[in-house]
Amino acid sequence: MAVDAVIIGLGYVGLPLAQEATRAGMRVLGFDIHQGVVDDLNAGRSHVDDLADADIAQMREGGFEATTDEARIAEASTAVICVPTPLSPDGGPDLRAVESAVAAVARNLRPGMLVVLESTTYPGTTDEVVRPALEAGGLVAGQDFHLAFSPERIDPGNTSFGAKNTPKVVGGHTPACSDAAAAFYGTFVDTVVRTKGTREAETAKLLENTYRHINIALVNEMTRFCHQLGIDLWDVIDAASSKPFGFQAFYPGPGVGGHCIPIDPNYLSHNVRARLGYPFRFVELAQEINAGMPAYVVSRAQDILNTEGKALNGSSVLLLGVTYKPNIADQRESPAVPLARQLAAKGARVLFHDPHVQDWHAVPEAERVQDAADAAGRADLTILVQNHRGYDVDALADASRTFFDTRGAATGGEKVVRL
Repeated sequence: MAVDAVIIGLGYVGLPLAQEATRAGMRVLGFDIHQGVVDDLNAGRSHVDDLADADIAQMREGGFEATTDEARIAEASTAVICVPTPLSPDGGPDLRAVESAVAAVARNLRPGMLVVLESTTYPGTTDEVVRPALEAGGLVAGQDFHLAFSPERIDPGNTSFGAKNTPKVVGGHTPACSDAAAAFYGTFVDTVVRTKGTREAETAKLLENTYRHINIALVNEMTRFCHQLGIDLWDVIDAASSKPFGFQAFYPGPGVGGHCIPIDPNYLSHNVRARLGYPFRFVELAQEINAGMPAYVVSRAQDILNTEGKALNGSSVLLLGVTYKPNIADQRESPAVPLARQLAAKGARVLFHDPHVQDWHAVPEAERVQDAADAAGRADLTILVQNHRGYDVDALADASRTFFDTRGAATGGEKVVRL
């Protein structure tokens, strides 16, 4: 039986995409190299935050199946690559997963197939890395098969915007390739936005995340001098937000996490340096500022304890929330990791609580506590690192000895110190 689409990479991007395509009546095949992931999905078990087991069961009823059999890629009329692109040691994108996925598609490429790359990368990847690998077998992009780039815009934990109602950017190798990609996504996505080509689509994704990266760095830097000047930056942001035009609120925090914000802008910066020979200064400065926030939080923690006549060395510090964003279990690039490690390096006894994390393998020296309020009452300092929906922040602040709020979530009180 023919397959409408094969989704290669069944993580937080590929699985929601497969869900929407299945809902639209497409016969969808999921391909992943991890047998455990495939077995769980075929048994109706989800491994990502945004999809419950019931969602997977519904997908299975709609004809979705997962496989590790590469040869089955040839059954699909469309292949969508949704594999991770972490940073390489030199600061550029690590394309090994992309190259492996493209090679698998190339071995099963058929005339008329549409191939779409969704993995975030630097401008030119689709044309310079993906296209030559696919054309090595003799088929030509734009003539024998369609090739496009469509950046993923999945926001884990976002209950308002998902794969269906988030506009989908597509850029094809040729106008006909764009048409094919737009027709595919238009089947199950409300709005499709076309760019001139693959490079524009690739760069659009990087611009989106660079914009956020830089503006978060702006308020993170402001929080330092506002603290020294006795200015409440949170109140400043609230006041500035009253302007109905020309301003969008960004908020300081203990650092940035996730795959996108701390990672993606570096693809663009690395590409500019490698190709043009000069730095993308805004991005590099933003990276420096945001990466320095865990150390700044540690410094503030030391100052807070000093005012109480305590040293950080030997004190117990409770971290509330260790995931990279609220209300999900995803820990990728979480600033809680360097924060905990730096606290431990200075002699603090690090405790943590997170309703979404049972075992924090990234920081084995940290001790998990079962009751956040009880632990806050015992710890010398409690730091709100991530404001999960399940936390009653004011109650936790009231229960604590001293409460360091890095998220601006507490309404106030004599025990609360804001970032």
